[in-house]
Amino acid sequence: MNPNHNPSEERLLAYAVGSLSPPEAVVVAAHLALRPANDAWVRHLQAVGGEFLEETAPIALSADALARAMALIETDAGEARPPAPLNDMPELPEPLRRYALGPWRWIGPGIRARDVHAPRDGACRVILLEIGPGRETPRHTHGGVELTCVLSGAYATETERFDVGDLEEADHDVLHQPRVVSDIPCLCVVALDGEIQLDGWLGRLMQPFVRL
Repeated sequence: MNPNHNPSEERLLAYAVGSLSPPEAVVVAAHLALRPANDAWVRHLQAVGGEFLEETAPIALSADALARAMALIETDAGEARPPAPLNDMPELPEPLRRYALGPWRWIGPGIRARDVHAPRDGACRVILLEIGPGRETPRHTHGGVELTCVLSGAYATETERFDVGDLEEADHDVLHQPRVVSDIPCLCVVALDGEIQLDGWLGRLMQPFVRL
C-alpha cells in the first residue's frame, strides 16, 4: 500500500466527524471498506469524539419527548418485507451496495460510466467509471475536486500507479491522463465536481462529446 494514495488526514477527519460532502463521503467509505487499517483509524477518531460528547453537559429534552418516542414504537408499520436488491453489482464494496445505479453509458472507446444515485452536493456527484485494458482517458484537468478510488484493476498517470483501494485526490491544479495498466478493466468510483476540462486543441474539439 502506498501511503500517498490514502485520503489526506484532513479529509479522513472530516469523514469521521460527518462534515465531508456526501459524494466525497461515499468514495471515502468505499476506500475504507478496502483498507481495514484506515477504517480502524477512522473508528478510533469517532470513538474519541464519542468520549468527548459524553463529557459535555447534557441538554434537556422536551417534556413530551418520551411519549412521542413510545408512540412511534407502538405504531403499526404493516407487514415487514425483505428489502429489494440495492443494485446489480454484488462485487462492489458494501458502502456502494446501498445505492441504486443508473444505466451504463458510452464515454469513449473502451470507456463507460454509470451514475451512483447517492446524495449530491451541488454539481458534485458520484459515478462508476470503467476503462478497458490499455485504454486511457483524454488528458484533462478538473473544474473542481475529483476523488477516485480503484475498485478493481489498476491505472497509472504520468508519475504514479493506482491499485485496488488506492485513492487519488485531484483538483484544477492536476493535469493528467490515466491509463489502465492491468490486464482486466479498471473499475473506479469517482466523486466528480463539475465537468472534466480536456487539454489542448483536440481536447477542446472533443469537449462537447465527453460528458461525465
